[in-house]
Amino acid sequence: MNISTSRRHLVLLCGGRSAEHEVSFQSAAAILQYLDKTKYRISVLGIEKNGSLCAPEITKQNLQLECLQEINFPNGQHWIPIVIELTPAPEMILPILHGPFGEDGTVQGVLEVLDIPYVGAGVSASAIAMDKIYSKKLLLQEGLPILPFFSLNHETWKNDREYCLRRVVNELSYPVFVKPANLGSSIGVSKSNTKDELLKHVEIAFNYDDHIIVEQAIDAREIEVSVLGNTSPQVSIAGEIIPSREFYSYEAKYLDKTSELLIPAPISQEQMKHVRDLALETFKILRLEGMARIDFLMDRDTGKFWISEPNTMPGFTDVSMYPKLWEASGLDYTALLDSLIDLGLERNQVRGRFSVDRHEQSR
Repeated sequence: MNISTSRRHLVLLCGGRSAEHEVSFQSAAAILQYLDKTKYRISVLGIEKNGSLCAPEITKQNLQLECLQEINFPNGQHWIPIVIELTPAPEMILPILHGPFGEDGTVQGVLEVLDIPYVGAGVSASAIAMDKIYSKKLLLQEGLPILPFFSLNHETWKNDREYCLRRVVNELSYPVFVKPANLGSSIGVSKSNTKDELLKHVEIAFNYDDHIIVEQAIDAREIEVSVLGNTSPQVSIAGEIIPSREFYSYEAKYLDKTSELLIPAPISQEQMKHVRDLALETFKILRLEGMARIDFLMDRDTGKFWISEPNTMPGFTDVSMYPKLWEASGLDYTALLDSLIDLGLERNQVRGRFSVDRHEQSR
């Protein structure tokens, strides 16, 4: 990619309107530490949980960094007019917003309308990958390995709870996982071993989304692969997570910080190749761009890999697998960020081919 990198104006969006608000600030803080300040002029816009713009001092406090003198923290009521009015105009947006209203195509749609390049997948790919129901159905349709599951909406749950219980008995078996359809960082995810636990855990999941999934649980190892690229994506080596709790919950990821990350994953060469191939195929089928972390469950008894979920805006904290896997694959954190920014610019240039002017010229 022959794209100049001289002091581009980058705008980092963080915080956001999801339950992953705090995680987003942790990712943004790590990114700010590793961005090459000689290449980029950086503005940071923190977004409150209600969607308004954080006051600069609040954003700084949430980032918990000491050296922020080189960073611009614009002030205002909402991030969209601020982005439009910034001088110099933004050349790249880093929407480090995990979960709904950031990772689900909503922010990507705004940036497409504004014609501002951004890091990561486009509108439709972000929306589909974020939705566990649709992404699993699409991958299953393409013949990829997905564990048995069913989806449930809140209205059905309110009117007929026995329907859910019958489906678990008829289609799955305890234990099962209950997950909000549109959320990450394992927030709202529970493992149900009994009917009573299931009733409680479904209520918890519906606190975060009107649609949930109930998925077969297996005795599995948790394997993850990072993907980087647009039309010619590359995959990292695979890593394994040894959770400090029964599964890799939010608490195990970000609170007790005693989970182990094994890089590379202690699996055979054949298994390593297979899971990397599956990650690449998942990335391509969902038409992802820029980056994704693809999570897998590896059956302890059979060694079979099952796709758990794709993450189009994976964590970038000091305990996050995405940058760690690339570092172990020969691409350090700073170079990784440079690559992601270049990929966003490349994608924007490609999309520029499909303009109204070209249509007019072809008539």
